[in-house]
Amino acid sequence: MTEPNTPTVSRRRWLPGRDTALRLAASVAGGVLWYLSFPPRPLWWLAPIAFCLLGLAVYGRRARAGFGYGFLYGLGFLVPLLHWTGLYVGLVAWLPLSGLEALMMALGGAAIAVVSTLRAGPLWAALLWVADEALRARVPFGGLPWGKVAFGQPDGIYVSLAALGGTPLIGFAVTLTGFGLAALILQARTRVAYVGAGLAIALPIAASAAAWPLVGTDPNAGTATVAAIQGNVPRLGLDFNSQRRAVLDDHVQETLRLAAQVTAGTAPAPQLVIWPENSSDIDPYVNPDAYAEISQAATDIKAPISVGAVVSSQAPGPKNTAILWEPGQGPVAQYVKRQLQPFGETMPWRSFFAHFSPDVARAGNFVAGTKPVVFPMGPAKVGLDTCYEVAFDDVVRASVTGATLLAIPTNNATFGLSEMTYQQLAMDQERAVEHGRAVVVAATSGVSAIIQPDGHITQETGLFTPAALVATVPLRSTTTLADRLGDWPERALVVAGLLALAFSITRRRTHR
Repeated sequence: MTEPNTPTVSRRRWLPGRDTALRLAASVAGGVLWYLSFPPRPLWWLAPIAFCLLGLAVYGRRARAGFGYGFLYGLGFLVPLLHWTGLYVGLVAWLPLSGLEALMMALGGAAIAVVSTLRAGPLWAALLWVADEALRARVPFGGLPWGKVAFGQPDGIYVSLAALGGTPLIGFAVTLTGFGLAALILQARTRVAYVGAGLAIALPIAASAAAWPLVGTDPNAGTATVAAIQGNVPRLGLDFNSQRRAVLDDHVQETLRLAAQVTAGTAPAPQLVIWPENSSDIDPYVNPDAYAEISQAATDIKAPISVGAVVSSQAPGPKNTAILWEPGQGPVAQYVKRQLQPFGETMPWRSFFAHFSPDVARAGNFVAGTKPVVFPMGPAKVGLDTCYEVAFDDVVRASVTGATLLAIPTNNATFGLSEMTYQQLAMDQERAVEHGRAVVVAATSGVSAIIQPDGHITQETGLFTPAALVATVPLRSTTTLADRLGDWPERALVVAGLLALAFSITRRRTHR
């Protein structure tokens, strides 16, 4: 009678208990909810609920368990969020990247589990999440800030905090609200717990509301009429660059079409024009046809153009640039992209990764720029961040210095109809608030947009549709508190979180 029961007992031994199963489910569900809070869905309020579920999952657990729950939370978030990375190259890019980034989040889960039972646990947990995001933004391969809490909040109440402390302060506020909600659920047996958890929920929301009057929108440096040109690309996929001349022709023709409308009086005359990244993958410095085409466009539109061009004729190697092209003068200044995209514009460990995918050969060998450049364009002083750069706090902060307008030339054509372009557009909105600047987004295939300094989008294009956006935007020279403080808010939050972690570890060892 004993023998038949043995397999059943063995099987049950490997099944998680009810408490563990609930924590596992909460971790995965929390990650999925966090993903659903990101654009293009206007569901920013799901983010605090997502972190509430993470807080419930890791509360009172050891670091090892917190690591596991954090990893599942990260997978639930990152696997759908980063789906676009494998759109044309398959699972070899998408799932390993998601797994690696989830492992980074697992470190945050482990740390939060350790401090979860401390007095003011939600506070320490939120600080440690900021520390985890700071780590992910720097390692490996230069970091991947994509998926920061702040980048899911462009339409939410918390985004006003960007003007005070940038993305780290938004991340701190959102996660503090979520972990406070978890504490309210878990520890609501005493009045003290009610007060502490209630403050963790209420204070970030109150601070966000109080910060809105500090978000500057006045045109204290005048105004400028800008045009963002979206010429479109011949086809979707990684090989759109094989028709480089067609891409250049499309952007020239869209600019000439706008010039004709200006002449006819059906469109306002722009004082400056922004073309996208890769709008001329033909080097105009050495190709007379490309040079002539761009010059014709600048002459007809009667305004300087920022041209996104791949320049291969300058040592020590190819560069992803923006070239300031003046009517009647040609190229007069150049900005070289500083933060290059690994596995796209550069290929770390090329020979190693070549064993796993033939698409490694498609990765570029670009040379990074070393400094920000401000383009004087009509009445505006334009700071530029090219595509991937907009995800990096320090890169954008440096670009805004001395600028009255921010331009984001981008190329998302290799990511098709995915959500990638909307995720990046949300970053552009956050940067507008953080730096108090109007932002002009020019994309090869969409979405191009005009964003006001409060993050509000006033014009935008569809995907894979030729278009020209023209608008008068405020120019601003005022520096925000976030600009003046630089990375000090992040440093302070990270140090405070690590001190709490060290204290909790020491206390646990002392009580063993």
